Amino acid sequence: MKNLILASLLITSIISCKQEVKSEKETKILEEQKEEVVPDRSGDFPEDIAAVFKAHGGINTFDQMNSMIFEIAKPEGNEKHTIDLKTRYARVETDKFVLGFDGKEAWLEQDSTYFKGNPRFYHNLMFYFYAMPFVLGDDGISYQKVDDLEVDGISYTGYKISYGEGIGDSPKDNYFLYYDKGSGKMKFLGYTVTFFSKESSEKIRLVEYTDWNDVNGLQFPKTLKWRAYKDGVVGEVKSEMNFVNANIGKEKVSMSLFKKPNIEESKTL
Repeated sequence: MKNLILASLLITSIISCKQEVKSEKETKILEEQKEEVVPDRSGDFPEDIAAVFKAHGGINTFDQMNSMIFEIAKPEGNEKHTIDLKTRYARVETDKFVLGFDGKEAWLEQDSTYFKGNPRFYHNLMFYFYAMPFVLGDDGISYQKVDDLEVDGISYTGYKISYGEGIGDSPKDNYFLYYDKGSGKMKFLGYTVTFFSKESSEKIRLVEYTDWNDVNGLQFPKTLKWRAYKDGVVGEVKSEMNFVNANIGKEKVSMSLFKKPNIEESKTL
């Protein structure tokens, strides 16, 4: 009788353990299948700006993405950028240097003095150009209609984008978005640089967005062309930048990727 009771208790214990393991597995599967609910912000913007977002795949689609990777094609070797879209942590790497931003510090790792810029300034610079127009949907932004930009007899609708006090490293920066009235896609981007002076600037640089690449349902630039620009007049192409191997997705990248290396050669700014 005692053996029968022990056997019964053992069977009950085994069944209980199996049920517990099964329950844990089911819970894990359900958690993996459950997607984060992202609020639809498409109605939070001026009608024209919302239309531009829609022409590029939609701000709500962009909001559902967690990571972005792209490369800038260069003769000496491509420059790879990896961004966590929710935190805006960033990593930029080449054969000669690696720099990143971990949310607090911008760091630089290199064996030479190849990179002579400011890591804090550069870590998200190319991301801003590449992720247009979606980065113009960030919090703390104001939109103001401006005069159209006329280039080669074509008129492009324009908006000035400015930031609230204390937003980002350069709240006094201004952007000027000009979009094609037919397709709704952005065509030109004017911008000022105030990171170093911390003062407002009237000097506007102009970039032309010449063609687009479909990346997971969103439109991102293939080529950027910096144009001469003065007093509203657009001139010749001064420089060009091409993007390759782009990807954007809901998958998250490891936060360790953005962590500052614990080596003497690292430079913290």
